[in-house]
Amino acid sequence: MTAKRRRQATHDERILGLALLAALPAAAVALVLLWTGDYSAKVQWTLSLLVVGTWLGASAALRERVVRPLQTLANLLAALREGDFTIRARHARNEDPLGAALAEVNLLGQTLRTQRLGALEASELLARVMEEIDVAVFAFDEERRLRLANRAGERLLGRGDVLGTPAAELGLAACLHGDAPRTMVLPFPGGQGPWELRRGSFRQEGLPHELVVLTDVSRALREEELRAWQRLVRVLGHEINNSLTPIQSIALSLRQLLGRSPRPEDWEEDTKRGLEVVERRAEALSRFMTSYTRLARLPRPRRGPVDVGAWVRRTAELEKRLPVQVDAGPDVVIQADGDQLDQLLINLVRNAADAALETGGGVTLGWHTSSAQVTVTVADDGPGLSDGGNLFVPFFTTKPGGSGIGLVLSRQIAEAHRGTLALENRAGTRGAEARLTLPRA
Repeated sequence: MTAKRRRQATHDERILGLALLAALPAAAVALVLLWTGDYSAKVQWTLSLLVVGTWLGASAALRERVVRPLQTLANLLAALREGDFTIRARHARNEDPLGAALAEVNLLGQTLRTQRLGALEASELLARVMEEIDVAVFAFDEERRLRLANRAGERLLGRGDVLGTPAAELGLAACLHGDAPRTMVLPFPGGQGPWELRRGSFRQEGLPHELVVLTDVSRALREEELRAWQRLVRVLGHEINNSLTPIQSIALSLRQLLGRSPRPEDWEEDTKRGLEVVERRAEALSRFMTSYTRLARLPRPRRGPVDVGAWVRRTAELEKRLPVQVDAGPDVVIQADGDQLDQLLINLVRNAADAALETGGGVTLGWHTSSAQVTVTVADDGPGLSDGGNLFVPFFTTKPGGSGIGLVLSRQIAEAHRGTLALENRAGTRGAEARLTLPRA
């Protein structure tokens, strides 16, 4: 007999002993009354045997009533532990505690079965998505060995038997170090990049793993480069044609004039006026190319300490056409290129003043801070923005004589400092507001 069976027999014997002990007082009383009564010996022995048999039978039935449901409950729990959620206890009713326990176990099995099916379906969906997406996904264990690679990852590595291979042998060691996300160039048999690297961590079976995701951004970069070239050619073509068309027309007129014989009496005056027009258009085209060169060759910021309060007050004092109100914020010093920030804020204040002069309004300049950034606001009481979608398009302007590069250059300066520049109409009142956000660190 095995140890498990011995334990089960001992438990059953204890249950039977408790049942016998529970029924013993009733049986003893019955026997005492029987043998002290006025019965014949035959009747006494017959009834004694009947009492003892009833006592033993009731004890065995009680044992069966207690042990069998417990065995059923144990079998159900063992099935749930093994992942078999199809077994159910019959006659599980809420009429007694054991029946209620069996009914609860049945409900638990049904709930676990539903949850398991949902988890399996979700896992299957995730696996299908992982295989179909055009993004390389890798997972490495603590020893930097590859434990998971989707189909795109295998194509990138140019092989399928990659599981268990160290990251260094696969050329992926650089992906497990450094900042993320970031863009990097790594040569692989299945592509040259550049790649956008994203990295995360997860646990599987209690062990830490590192997740690496590589996205090929070359196609997106080529498409954006094509759009940039198209915009550049459209802008340059428009501006150059604006100057070359009158120059060509005047040159043709002057050639025809000089070809006449005899020439008109005022031909020298006509020639002078025509050459002046050609000169003005050539100067305009030269200014345009100079502005574009300035926009395309913005130098890298030379960072140093900049007192935000002093910078804002100094810029407000430079505007002489109208007084600029300054709403002072907390004292704060940032690391930035002071000359570039001067140019940026001067552009914003000048634009705000131009708008405010149209309506006789004012300009308010202020700043506030958070734990990570400084926000400088320039608000005006002008007519507001009529075409917000083209504000940052190079050479687009709504002001007569405007160059159309001030806001574009200002945003480039903000982004070169890892900041942002936004311009929109003020909420609930007239005018527009520019918001410049710069990091404090």
